[in-house]
Amino acid sequence: MQTLNREQAQHCADTFSNYFDQFSRIDEYMRDQKMAQIDSIPQSLPGMGFDADMFDDFTMSPEDMDLEVLELDNHTWDTCINMISSHSNMVSIPGKALKLAVKEKKTNKFVGFMRFGSPVINMKPRNQLLGNVPELVNFNKTAIMGFVIVPTQPFGYNYLGGKLLAALCCSHQVREMLNKKYDMNLVMFETTSLYGNSKSASQYDGMKPMLRNRGLTDSDFIPMIHGKPFKDMLKYVEDRIGIFIKEDASSRKLKITTAIQGLVKKALDGDDLEKFKSTIVNAKKLTEQKRYYVSNYGIENYIDIVNGKTDKIVRAPNYDRFHDNELIEWWRKLATKRFDNLNSDGRLRTDLEVWTKDSQIDIIR
Repeated sequence: MQTLNREQAQHCADTFSNYFDQFSRIDEYMRDQKMAQIDSIPQSLPGMGFDADMFDDFTMSPEDMDLEVLELDNHTWDTCINMISSHSNMVSIPGKALKLAVKEKKTNKFVGFMRFGSPVINMKPRNQLLGNVPELVNFNKTAIMGFVIVPTQPFGYNYLGGKLLAALCCSHQVREMLNKKYDMNLVMFETTSLYGNSKSASQYDGMKPMLRNRGLTDSDFIPMIHGKPFKDMLKYVEDRIGIFIKEDASSRKLKITTAIQGLVKKALDGDDLEKFKSTIVNAKKLTEQKRYYVSNYGIENYIDIVNGKTDKIVRAPNYDRFHDNELIEWWRKLATKRFDNLNSDGRLRTDLEVWTKDSQIDIIR
């Protein structure tokens, strides 16, 4: 790879510093990340986009709802999730990518969205749970990760929508969809909270036996620059050394960020290098440890199956509790109590919340 001279490296170092110095909390960083994504999405006319397909009948009690899980095409799912989620969601994803929605059938409206994919390669609390770093081939046939579990709003607020979606992620119905699509022997579902050690609670708390908290992840990863500052820095570097990461590379933005940091570190020295290193250390503080949750679908020997000791499933006594109808009824009781309390107190939210360039909505999604 070509190198940057000192002046060019300092320009990039200043870009990192100027960008990350504007944030003191992770939610500020996430909002900037999201707004950069919104700028790149064409805006629909009111009532003409997918926002018309989001659940909006907030007079309906959970007792009257009829719910179904269905798979969506990439365009519909990607467009919908980017409207409702505060996270900047990737469109191109290597490995498995099952994209589901939950729909209320009487209104024919979506109440939330889930995306499942190949688990990340290494995770400390998972390794502690399994007793080792799992062998990758068998692990990918027996475990799946929930990367996106997001209710529409204010369905999530009014009806505990996050718990509904998380419960359905642990259902035998969804498990069989994944088994059929990817020829798996699925026995373990895992996910992480959007926020971790900076928040006192997660939507996944209080969901035993469906989901259990198994610890905190590590948080030492490089946050990325987004929007115009990233585009300008990339053009600046490519104008000087050419294309240095292939345009069709997976996780290209992360690889570009990592490569530019390496080029800067090679070209700088002394106080300038130490200042740049300090910028990166402080930027990493915007990331945080996340709570790690696991479901075994009511399969007693799931750890042995994941570790390759057997492929025969032994059902635990609570296996039947993971059927979708059982999980929906579990949620319905909680959601009805929540809905009735909010309704009697006059605290129901009734305005559909979707992301636009002028959004002033809660970042925690």
